[in-house]
Amino acid sequence: MSRLLRRLIAPTPPATVQRDTVRLRLGEAEIEVLRVRDPRARRIKLSVDERGARLTLPPRASLVMGERFLEQHRDWLATQLHHYQSHELPAALVPGEPGLLPLRGELLPLRWQEGRFARLQVDADGACLQWPARAGDATLRRLLREFYEAQTRADIGQWLPRYLPGLPRAPSRIRLKVMSSQWGSLAPDGSMALDLALVLGRPAAFEYVLVHELCHLLQANHSPAFWHEVEQRFPDWRAQRDYFQAEGRRLKATLRQLLRPAS
Repeated sequence: MSRLLRRLIAPTPPATVQRDTVRLRLGEAEIEVLRVRDPRARRIKLSVDERGARLTLPPRASLVMGERFLEQHRDWLATQLHHYQSHELPAALVPGEPGLLPLRGELLPLRWQEGRFARLQVDADGACLQWPARAGDATLRRLLREFYEAQTRADIGQWLPRYLPGLPRAPSRIRLKVMSSQWGSLAPDGSMALDLALVLGRPAAFEYVLVHELCHLLQANHSPAFWHEVEQRFPDWRAQRDYFQAEGRRLKATLRQLLRPAS
């Protein structure tokens, strides 16, 4: 095969994500906005979480377009940043130090005990974490994720059987992910993804998200027919939607803080 032919049929290497910062004055303060040029992005997007503001640009958007977008959303950005600054998150967990473990809408007192193996369990007094002397930060983050995944699957296993009758099929698979904005999704192949942060909030809100995604097996849209299916199975869905609007950002930020490696 000639060199030219090999070059023509060789896969194109994926474009890299480019990052820098842009400074923006909001009132009397000046902030840094993370600017990301992402080849996968289809539109300009401005997002905010507990880490700060992020401006995402698609490949064809100019820097001037991005700066203009920032100016147009200045008031929204100031409001969102204030929202995050006014919400206190539970303190990060430190090995050996008592803390609070978020779970199902509560903050469980967490105590540490020496043990041969790292293990986290819930008991009548809150939560107990057995901790080997040589364990490090990576072990703690892995243990927390495994704990929350197990708790999430336990809740799903409790609720799912009651909603399967009347559905054309069960989900082909349920994956647990750390999601940036969504709480759940249903793929065309019937596989479901759920945000791991759901188990940190109140159980009724988590159950609503599960029902919401299950109803997409009947209606792959958000039409009136879809909401009728939700209403039939979960009449209290509006209250749970309002809960996510009030507490959703805090739940997601709390999970990210818990799973983030120590700096």
